[in-house]
Amino acid sequence: MDPVVAELGDARLVVHGTDADLNAVVLRLLRTERLADTPVGYVPSDPASEVARLWGLPTDPGRALDLALSGDPDRVSLVRNDVGGVLVGLGSLGPVRGVGYGDDTVVLRGQASRIEVTPDPDNGLGLLVHVVHKRLLTRKVRTTSARAFQLGCLPVQVESDGVAHPRPMGKWTWYRHTEDLRLVRGVQ
Repeated sequence: MDPVVAELGDARLVVHGTDADLNAVVLRLLRTERLADTPVGYVPSDPASEVARLWGLPTDPGRALDLALSGDPDRVSLVRNDVGGVLVGLGSLGPVRGVGYGDDTVVLRGQASRIEVTPDPDNGLGLLVHVVHKRLLTRKVRTTSARAFQLGCLPVQVESDGVAHPRPMGKWTWYRHTEDLRLVRGVQ
């Protein structure tokens, strides 16, 4: 991918694929310090794309391609983790038992069925933390906006943009990166 990025100049980069594919491209842009000057268009191959849902992107291939090629780029929150990865759509873990903080606020003490983290689509503090408690017939979700989410827990499987981390983790952090992603999602 590096030769393609090197030849881009001021042109936009269009990714056609899954949320995991977009994640990999954005991570490469971050590592090559091209994040700030490269607009990224996204044409999801999966109609159930969490990135498309989160950022209001079309999932119809024709409309998505038109937008990716001619829409305006917007600056959107880019979320990082403490093991060198990024999150562009949905991060999840669970079931989980431990203690989690959204900035200085305790968002979990005990157990939850699932924790989901997304970039904040309103570009507030940076990310949204959804703590999900499922009971027999009910589902309770508590959402917190934060710049960072830190969790210490019994080992749990972590997933970012549809890709599972290679091993269960006993601690995990997601936080807003200092630079935003230039995602093409504006009106044509």
